[in-house]
Amino acid sequence: MITVTPGMRRLCASVLGMEAIVIGLFTPVAINTQNVEPTVAVTVGIGLAVLCVLVAGMLKRPLAYIMGSVIQVLAIAAGFLVPTMFFLGAIFAALWITAIFVARRVEGVTSR
Repeated sequence: MITVTPGMRRLCASVLGMEAIVIGLFTPVAINTQNVEPTVAVTVGIGLAVLCVLVAGMLKRPLAYIMGSVIQVLAIAAGFLVPTMFFLGAIFAALWITAIFVARRVEGVTSR
């Protein structure tokens, strides 16, 4: 089970907050430059952005970190609609993983 620390919550919430902004901006890019149907672009872009915000608010629970990891996979998968998201999704996934491990190391938490 994941041991949730205050530092880990802060770092992961920061990653999800910034990711929500980037994924929210995915919507107009998908519509205007990739000719993605507006309903698909809004569902994926705004849906993932809202999910980021909701999960950021749930980070006191260990399940939220699993959900955050799923968001990272979905952000990378958004690259099938806007190819730049492959790159941006990978960057946010790396930031997500780094936030978890750095916070655990700094706060001296060991695995059980």
